Amino acid sequence: MIFNRTNIPGVVEIYPEALRDERGFFARTWCQQEFERHGLNPRLCQCSISFNRRRGTLRGMHYQATPFPEAKLVRCTAGAIFDVALDLRPDSPAFRQWYGAILTAEQRNALYVPEGCAHGLLTLADGSEVLYQISEFYHADGSRGVRWNDPAFGIDWPGAVQVISERDRSYPDFL
Repeated sequence: MIFNRTNIPGVVEIYPEALRDERGFFARTWCQQEFERHGLNPRLCQCSISFNRRRGTLRGMHYQATPFPEAKLVRCTAGAIFDVALDLRPDSPAFRQWYGAILTAEQRNALYVPEGCAHGLLTLADGSEVLYQISEFYHADGSRGVRWNDPAFGIDWPGAVQVISERDRSYPDFL
């Protein structure tokens, strides 16, 4: 696997290294030892998927608060998404900064979003499916979010939002 650091501490874009032959290829997409070597949380508690019918579907910006913060490894398994990690750690040099990556089924790349960062995505194609590998169990009382278009962050989404939940649309301004 190829681990590309970003402008936000702990946020890493990961690409599989394909071993090719006449059958096609084989590639690892997760390895506990490699994650540990790169300082990433290797704990895996659950995996989830989201299916998004329409291009322009926005999900986010979500995170889990202390005492149950979660890291996520996010991969697009069908279609394409613009995936965003937003640093909400007050002690981070990248506090309130964001990083966005285009994840596609064809590239098979993933974005690692560490604890303390919110995550969101915008679909770039109809029928986009997303796989989440998550380091913590879901705790409804710790579920939090910030608004996708809050001027405190200035996220530059690459397209119009066509579909969004009422919850994601109505988070208050970040203080």
